[in-house]
Amino acid sequence: MPDLSLLLWDVGGVLLTDGWDHRSRAAAVARFGLDGAEFERRHAGVEVDFETGRLDWNDYLDATVFYEPRSFSREEFRSYMREQSRPLPDALGVARAIRDRGRYRMAVLNNESKELNEYRIRTFGLGDLFDEFFSSCYTGRRKPDPAAYRVALEVTHRSAEESLFLDDREENVAAAARLGLRTVRVEDPARLRGQLTVLGIETG
Repeated sequence: MPDLSLLLWDVGGVLLTDGWDHRSRAAAVARFGLDGAEFERRHAGVEVDFETGRLDWNDYLDATVFYEPRSFSREEFRSYMREQSRPLPDALGVARAIRDRGRYRMAVLNNESKELNEYRIRTFGLGDLFDEFFSSCYTGRRKPDPAAYRVALEVTHRSAEESLFLDDREENVAAAARLGLRTVRVEDPARLRGQLTVLGIETG
């Protein structure tokens, strides 16, 4: 088997908290007094377009929140969306240690809307850790679609066998494994260092 040369990282649930998952949306529903069932119905109708870059932040808010007058502003709601993001220090420290050693090409493979993705990259310094961002908002492909993984491999000119994919969701890990990538399911970011050490990856 070829040596590993590419590490493909998910972000939400691995390096940071999830950006806009069901828990964050439920918190927003409570904070702003929205109809939860109606919000989730509207979110489901535009989620794919939002995360694949076909719908921007304003269009998403039009469809899910501001289809009727509200007592709060768009910027208040946007700020609340941004505030849901928190770093996961254990895993971020591991990623920095691997980056500092310079042995592997480091890239992100995540599902995220454009504006939130770019906010998270800037705010948490991800641009200093990763060479490329194969985010769904840029590629138009969401995991676990096999095309999402193939884009990353083709652009980096790496084979599946020399690539390792890290994600917290079983369906995404399983899809990568079916394509021949080596995988790590990150169920607890605090245990990531040990998981990588077993694979022979030095984490400092």
